[in-house]
Amino acid sequence: MYDGTPRPVLFPFPSRRRVPRAAALSSALRTALCAVAATAVLAGCAAGTAPADRPGAASPPAKGFPVTVDNCGTSTTYREPPARVVTIHQHPAELMLALGLRDRLVGTAFPDSAILPHLRKDYESVPELAKKEPSFETVLNAEPDFVYGGYGSAFAENEGRSRKAFADAGIDTYLNREYCGKKQVSMRDTYDEIRTIGSIFGVPERAERLVTDLRGRVEKAGAAVRGAPAVPVFVYDSGDKAAFTAGGKSLGTEIIRLAGGRNVFADLDEVFGDASWEQVVARRPEVVAIYDYAGAGSVEQKKKFLLSQPALADVPAIRNKRFVVLPLTATLIGVRPPYAVEDLARALHPGRFR
Repeated sequence: MYDGTPRPVLFPFPSRRRVPRAAALSSALRTALCAVAATAVLAGCAAGTAPADRPGAASPPAKGFPVTVDNCGTSTTYREPPARVVTIHQHPAELMLALGLRDRLVGTAFPDSAILPHLRKDYESVPELAKKEPSFETVLNAEPDFVYGGYGSAFAENEGRSRKAFADAGIDTYLNREYCGKKQVSMRDTYDEIRTIGSIFGVPERAERLVTDLRGRVEKAGAAVRGAPAVPVFVYDSGDKAAFTAGGKSLGTEIIRLAGGRNVFADLDEVFGDASWEQVVARRPEVVAIYDYAGAGSVEQKKKFLLSQPALADVPAIRNKRFVVLPLTATLIGVRPPYAVEDLARALHPGRFR
């Protein structure tokens, strides 16, 4: 299970485009027919075969292509938009759906939390390949030409799903840029990810419209809380002996700032890390933001734990039972972070939204 800690994953292997099965069969059929026909018919076959249909010939690129994308050290040139896509983890699927690419999805896997309401119907119409990361064989059975991974574990080599394995099968891959080993992620990375996926799928205008909408949401929320005192926020991901929390290099910290808050552990020079409970007490957060995701205990279990600790009883957020819930996916590069800014701003400064 994903533990909340970004894991740098670099795969320097090039990707290859797979020859569509139907095109390969029809090419083989033409060749066989021509081989057994009479000389006159053979000549007709040769004359009627366009250069792009001959074995080994490349078809002309689609409009707006070729597009070359460098992703985590893997450079891929797309001559046409991918047609059959499997997403591993929830946030890549939501990004695809937000770009209007439901017709390209042939499989999803590993839902982390409730789907964004306006995307739920489309998401549920796509076959779910696995509750966790699917096996390499399961992905192959969906016959994708593109696999989009959300966490580094999507392409875990020790589970047979390396990017090289997919490349050897003729399948292109793309990994969310948050897992390319970058030390700091920001809202700008969210916008850049949307634009990159838009270019791969030949819908750059849709991508730009989506970025404009999401940026507008962030700006509107920021305007509503401008001038209000920053609310001290403690992020509780998990942990009992120590608090596993979001550090200064996390997108969560920027979300809190944009929403009119202040991460009390922004000085932690990590994306995620441990903090002692003594530190939590000393920093006196007024709000606890609970990260919600499968496999780390329910939100109610986390609240119960925090409220049961005598040492935390005088922490303002605990004493006042002031909790907000953020799905982990809302803090990852994708379409959710701007929505998280809106939701969190309302929770931190309710008086500004009446």
